[in-house]
Amino acid sequence: MHPAILGIALGSQLFVQVSDHIPNFHMESFCKAVSEDTLVGTRSDQTYNDCLSDEKSAKQQLGTIWSSYSASIRAQCSSDTVALEMNSYLDLLDCLQMKNDYRPASPK
Repeated sequence: MHPAILGIALGSQLFVQVSDHIPNFHMESFCKAVSEDTLVGTRSDQTYNDCLSDEKSAKQQLGTIWSSYSASIRAQCSSDTVALEMNSYLDLLDCLQMKNDYRPASPK
């Protein structure tokens, strides 16, 4: 079942599960796909290693900031990342940071 459909089917139960914990992405599979050269059908080991390093760093950063975001923002970014089939900690981190950057200004 597609994750977005599963989320709708499970309703708020999934919201709590998704937002309480950082999603578990398979960095190796993601980086393998990123590093594939579709024109030649080969993989760049440097691109793979750079991707893996970036993903590990992003996951580590997420571990330190995850709970500072509201459950609704965490759930939305998790759902967006999974629905877009990105499955990347770096994309999840970017989403959270963008949500943080675009918070409405407090009334003065």
